[in-house]
Amino acid sequence: MGSKEPLLGKSPEELKEIVIKNHLPAFTAKQITEWIYKKRVQSIDEMTNISLKGREALKESYTIGTTNPIWSAQSTDGTKKYLFETAHGNIETVYIPEDDRATLCVSCQVGCKMNCLFCMTGKQGWSGNLTPAEILNQILSIPDSTKLTNIVFMGMGEPFDNLLTILKVCKIVTSDYGLGWSPHRITVSTVGVIPGMIQFIKETDCHLAISLHNPIPEERADIMPMEKKYSITDVVTELKKYDWEHQRRVSFEYIVFDGINDTQRHATALLKLLKGLHCRINLIRFHKIPELSYCSPSESKMIAFRDYLSNNGIICTIRRSRGEDIMAACGLLSSNHKHDKIQ
Repeated sequence: MGSKEPLLGKSPEELKEIVIKNHLPAFTAKQITEWIYKKRVQSIDEMTNISLKGREALKESYTIGTTNPIWSAQSTDGTKKYLFETAHGNIETVYIPEDDRATLCVSCQVGCKMNCLFCMTGKQGWSGNLTPAEILNQILSIPDSTKLTNIVFMGMGEPFDNLLTILKVCKIVTSDYGLGWSPHRITVSTVGVIPGMIQFIKETDCHLAISLHNPIPEERADIMPMEKKYSITDVVTELKKYDWEHQRRVSFEYIVFDGINDTQRHATALLKLLKGLHCRINLIRFHKIPELSYCSPSESKMIAFRDYLSNNGIICTIRRSRGEDIMAACGLLSSNHKHDKIQ
């Protein structure tokens, strides 16, 4: 985003410090806040209720901080995948329209430290955390931004490995001064980084999703190394301390691998693990990535697995696959365009 500091991602308090530093009236901070988050201007010049002298002073050191995607693709199912350039490399953002919903899957890191076996992002390694401006830019700079109904932090990176930034973005999106969204329109997904998860639960009212993928700790550790530090049994034990029976939800993401985690043994272990926790499980078909032989089971096996869980008291759905013709797997697009720059 260049050498100038972005105003996007700043709180009203931070903007007040900036205007005072630049010898502008304190009320200018409120004006800037409205221009950025309500009117969504692209340049400081558009802030016409700020004096010309004031705008020129701001432009010396600051920019709005929005940038357009450098690449995009649209699937036959309407899904759109975008590539954004950031200070640490390229990241993916996915727009998913469906009936009366429009969900944006955003990234929070360039690469990821979690190194899950089935995830292309983890195979990139970790290059850096996104800033609040770089995350908010994904939300504000796609063509369909004003159509969005939901945001999910299920793109590149582990959100709770960039916790303070995630908390700040959630606050801006849900605050009256920001986008003014209900927190229940936001879901943050984690592999189960317990300290960050606890802080997130306490400081926000946003929904939580846990990347589960195998209920048996020893097997989960084979595909998700973070299991060795934060066991799924400890994650669930912690979750049972909180109330999930009202508007706030906790869900579990479960990519189904044929012959790996889709047996009766795994279904029984899921029931035992989640007993007493008000939650839902989202079964997900595996999107193939290079150098991994895993594949999804047949449709009939997916349905049988879902029905067993549903019939035993767990709300369970099969998530519809989207964007398979535009490199649906998370991290696949950015890996193929790792060194692309704005032309």
